[in-house]
Amino acid sequence: MLTGAGIRAVVWDIDDTIFDYTGANEAGALAHFAAEGLPATAAEVARWTALMREHYDRYLAGELAFAEQRRERVRAFLRDPGLPDGAAQEWFDRFSVRMRAAWRLYPDVLPALDALTPGYRHGLLSNSNLAHQDDKLRRLGVRDRFEMLLCSEELGHAKPAPEAFAAACEALGLSPDEVAYVGDQRITDAQAATAAGLCGIWLDRGESGTAAEVPPHRITTLSALPGLLARLGG
Repeated sequence: MLTGAGIRAVVWDIDDTIFDYTGANEAGALAHFAAEGLPATAAEVARWTALMREHYDRYLAGELAFAEQRRERVRAFLRDPGLPDGAAQEWFDRFSVRMRAAWRLYPDVLPALDALTPGYRHGLLSNSNLAHQDDKLRRLGVRDRFEMLLCSEELGHAKPAPEAFAAACEALGLSPDEVAYVGDQRITDAQAATAAGLCGIWLDRGESGTAAEVPPHRITTLSALPGLLARLGG
């Protein structure tokens, strides 16, 4: 059983931490553009992704509902601001089917969970919609590995707000110093978790950090997480 003396639970981010969102988005977009008769190029995928980030930020800020940010993304990508809701939703739904076909866990996820269970409790905190993330995790076969799932839409607070991390700790019945938070975003996940009193861990899959940038703890693969938590407890 691998357990740090103080850390009793690991709360995980989902997209691009345990679920390869970037890879699925790219594969799904390329397949969808080709099927729709649109240019299936890296440049168009990059434009689609940039629009996703723009409109998803509007959703997190409370400007758009979850479904509406998807439709707005379609309108912007097709350069058709007057596209009716139904047509925009249908276009996105066809994309979703193709993206879902590419859904994958990262290969280091299950080994890390196995190594950390039952030594640590596990939860999830995501800047997203609960029904969407719950469905995703069930399709990926890992929902039952986590005792709780919290999402920003239902919480009313999105990371990096400290209230989001506090809610995760409260849901586990633990104090912040008993919880590690693992996510792929240096600022939104790791530094914000650290500022909220948790043990923030940056999963830097791109190995892009520098000494001046990194939060207190940085790993480049989840295979390093059990050892890091053991050292933190030693």
